[in-house]
Amino acid sequence: MSESKDLSRRTVLGRAAALGALAVPGAALLDACATGGGGGGGSEKGTVTKDNPLGIKEDAALEVVIFKGGYGDKYALDAEAAFKKKHPKATVKHNSTQQITQQLAPRFVGSNPPDLIDNSGAQALDMNALIGKGQVADLTPLLDAPSLDDPSKKIRDTLRPGIVEAGQYGGKEVYALNYVQAVFGIWYSSTQLTKYGIQPPQTWQAMLDACATLKKNNVAGWTYAGKYPGYVHYWLFAQIAKVGGKEVLIAIDNLEPNAWKHPAVKAALEPIEEVVAKGYVLQGSEGLTHIESQTAWNQGKAAFIPNGSWVENEAKGTTPANFGMAVQGPPSVSAADKMPFGTIWSAPTEPFIVPKQAMNSLGGMEMLRVFLAKPQAQNFARQVSSLTCVLEGAEGVPLPPGVTSANAALKAAGANNTVNPLILTWYAKLVQDIGQNCGLLMSKRISAADWITKTQALADAVASNSSIKKFKH
Repeated sequence: MSESKDLSRRTVLGRAAALGALAVPGAALLDACATGGGGGGGSEKGTVTKDNPLGIKEDAALEVVIFKGGYGDKYALDAEAAFKKKHPKATVKHNSTQQITQQLAPRFVGSNPPDLIDNSGAQALDMNALIGKGQVADLTPLLDAPSLDDPSKKIRDTLRPGIVEAGQYGGKEVYALNYVQAVFGIWYSSTQLTKYGIQPPQTWQAMLDACATLKKNNVAGWTYAGKYPGYVHYWLFAQIAKVGGKEVLIAIDNLEPNAWKHPAVKAALEPIEEVVAKGYVLQGSEGLTHIESQTAWNQGKAAFIPNGSWVENEAKGTTPANFGMAVQGPPSVSAADKMPFGTIWSAPTEPFIVPKQAMNSLGGMEMLRVFLAKPQAQNFARQVSSLTCVLEGAEGVPLPPGVTSANAALKAAGANNTVNPLILTWYAKLVQDIGQNCGLLMSKRISAADWITKTQALADAVASNSSIKKFKH
């Protein structure tokens, strides 16, 4: 697989924001949407019935665009086939791409966007710009529609906690339906840790001790994707919340003055600064892509890697048998931490949107209703070893060790000890820039104190920029 395809694997939640890539291409085109032509705008409409609660026009054409990254697009083709079975008069046009913005931004300008978009990858459309220009439909009618599995339940009642809120962007309207439930944290091989007599470290002292033991055996403690250093976020945000409580992340999301200067941020950064200072990071990690760092980890060159639950499917080509892939949340810094060990960052990813000017926006929502039926959620879990946003979507599906571990961590944390920083979806470019600071920290070019100063300056610049739409909890 080429590096460009590997990079495109990322979803907009963290995988676009945390990659530390360039600003989202096509933003200027999206800005032109406000003055684009007046075509589209309004949906083909049919008759509302018990079997057609959204009132779609049964013979209307429907166009779906899927981001074809690490999840592929077969799951979408299968859902489209199920849609066709339910609505045999409809015609469905399927497109898949890794260049979402390049292909679709001009269509928003021309007021002829497709009806359903999987807005994911490093080249995802800028949601801040789309929402600011009124280009995305409110999905509330979909959420209030009956589930295909149990018509007595609304779609919203079949989803995991936090899914609806993740698509709201600070208001009541729901602009995105995130299809995948990702778990972020510190990943390791249980087989490797057992080999060296190491227990998964629940404190940072235990982490440092583990790294010292590994170093004696010519194994690095950590590796990371140096070329896309925002991967460090997948541990850091949960660490900040664990130390200082969820309110610190809320202040960061809200761009509050000096939010990044909260003592919890410094306390969260200092342990990894010590890991770096003691030489516990795999030499050369600074120059590795996410695929290369995952491969080095799979080869046993390093024990711990910050990553998300897609890693098992993405790295399966280089993962040895009996690797025992597993994930944990951040270790405890001290007894004064506000949240317990087991605090985990879990967030909805892979956002699907329905453009407001789509010719068949109701059809786009009906297609999503099919995606959210249990057979399609189970099909997704079976194909790509990942959890969907459907609460019971993985029931009856055998899952590999990494996803089993992620699911167990999610259940153990519960709603109280699960965190989800929204800054990554609200201000993707800001988080890309913060990712660059993470790279500087991991390569010993700046200190934790310098990181905080630089990051606060980036957040202040966004907060004072009136051209950027702001969201609040």
